[in-house]
Amino acid sequence: MAGQDPLSATAPAVDDQAAKIEILLEASEAAASHTLDFAALMDALAKLVRKIVDYEMYSVLVPAENGALRIAHSDGYPDDLVRSLRIPVGEGLTGKAASSLATVRSDDVRRDPCYLGAVESVRSELSVPLVARGRLVAVLDLQSACPNAFDARVSDLLELVASRFSLAIDVAQLYRTLQRQNSILSTLRRIAQEFSHILRLGDLLQEISTVVRTLIRYDVLAIYLKDPQLPVLRHYFGVKFEERVRWTDIEVGRGLVGTAAATREAVLVDDTSLDPRYIASTPEIRSEVAVPLILKNELVGVLDLESARKSGFSRQDADTLLLLAPQIAAAVENARLYEEVSRSEARLEQDLAAARALQRHMLPHGILSAPGTEIAARNAPVAVVSGDFYDYYDRGHLIGILNGDVSGKGAAAALYAALASGLLRTAARSGLTPAETFAQVNDSLLDRKIEARFLAAHLFQWTPSTRRLVLAGAGMPFPHLCRNGRVREIRLEGLPLGLFRSAQYDEVSLELQPGDFVVSVSDGIGESANHGNEPYGDERLRRVLEACRDASAAAILERVFDDLERFSAGCAQVDDRTAVVLRVTP
Repeated sequence: MAGQDPLSATAPAVDDQAAKIEILLEASEAAASHTLDFAALMDALAKLVRKIVDYEMYSVLVPAENGALRIAHSDGYPDDLVRSLRIPVGEGLTGKAASSLATVRSDDVRRDPCYLGAVESVRSELSVPLVARGRLVAVLDLQSACPNAFDARVSDLLELVASRFSLAIDVAQLYRTLQRQNSILSTLRRIAQEFSHILRLGDLLQEISTVVRTLIRYDVLAIYLKDPQLPVLRHYFGVKFEERVRWTDIEVGRGLVGTAAATREAVLVDDTSLDPRYIASTPEIRSEVAVPLILKNELVGVLDLESARKSGFSRQDADTLLLLAPQIAAAVENARLYEEVSRSEARLEQDLAAARALQRHMLPHGILSAPGTEIAARNAPVAVVSGDFYDYYDRGHLIGILNGDVSGKGAAAALYAALASGLLRTAARSGLTPAETFAQVNDSLLDRKIEARFLAAHLFQWTPSTRRLVLAGAGMPFPHLCRNGRVREIRLEGLPLGLFRSAQYDEVSLELQPGDFVVSVSDGIGESANHGNEPYGDERLRRVLEACRDASAAAILERVFDDLERFSAGCAQVDDRTAVVLRVTP
């Protein structure tokens, strides 16, 4: 080719019948050898055509999903033209060959009104359709800068070659389509598994952008999520030429994204400059596809892809996104629900922590000392807040001591405990006896009609000057009196508060001696279990108390809880634990 015009064409002698037969045999062999390999078929066809005619511009165009022809293989064309060229079927010489399924030859394209000028120096063109099973498979197109570059002998021989390659190319395209579909289905299965494990919305959206790129080439990706209250799509994630970006929100029905949301159908635009719905945000963009994300017939959002190339997305790309969309919608909704639950849990934890701090302030300091008296108390909640409580108050001549256990656990029990504690303290300070206090508080709780809640309690009134202790019980485990190292129960009968109207409560009066101590515990202590599911029980508590003959009130409390921890070590605490100790000092 040295010294020649770069677009000149020189045809070798193909008149020889033996040479023709040799070329046809070679065409048949090449087509048979590469039946399932589209790229290899393209290479073999290009080499064979070169033997027939010394071309400069060569292309094989195949039907695209949008009804146009695109270049699948070429030689001599600029790269940008190969990527962007789309020829509608029926337009130009190539489109005419595609629509008529017949060879089209132009000896001088400048005089041919059908010619579509893509390269200015071209003077002649030959387009040969490849037909299989009665439909167009591809168009073989040759162009030259020389007039009359392709004669009838060349076109006849190329038609014969085309007939040998048509079926092979058709099979290869079908095979490639099946491979792509299998790859997409395999990817979708993998995606479904991966997406189900990602619960942070930001991480999920990043993964979606990565996965989509493995399936479809794009320059810009945006994910919009529907506002739960307003007809607005909120922009949550965006990538522009591999950089993270942030765009404004879009109203449903506005732009291509809003149209996809309003119609709940994929929107595919080959040339955004020709679509009045397009909202220009990136100057380089030439094509766009937007797919609605729908879950259980509810719009979750829109996935939007944009390309700097015209016709950058095919109908097959849109169909692939439609297959992927339900999985994205489900994963996004799961992630949003997870984040909502996480935020709610965080708020709840903050509220419970504040409630626990407030509850600690509401409980008096665990140790109270008065002339001839030591009082110690401890509360160990099973949850953040406790349904158990204790209280004591000093009325000058006597000291009141409360120990209460609300049914249930957690925040509701803690609120009920706060209510009950206030009612008990108010009633006890009014000068009522323990039994009268319980009767009044019982009716007050019933007046509030709080269902499924009740209160077990002990109320002690201790007069240090006379060492007289008056006790009343309402469904709590019997308190223990320890004197001279021996422990006995103090039987206090009475129904829990808040169950039955006009309930009656008994009182017990004791004269205590120096060294005596009385212990009240909630049922969370006796019912605590070890690994063998054995309860801590009253007998074990009794043995610990008998060993505390000369201990202080605080030390008695410490020994009880230490022994309880050793007994139930490694086992989950299932109920609140509270104990109160009253000890008479010498």
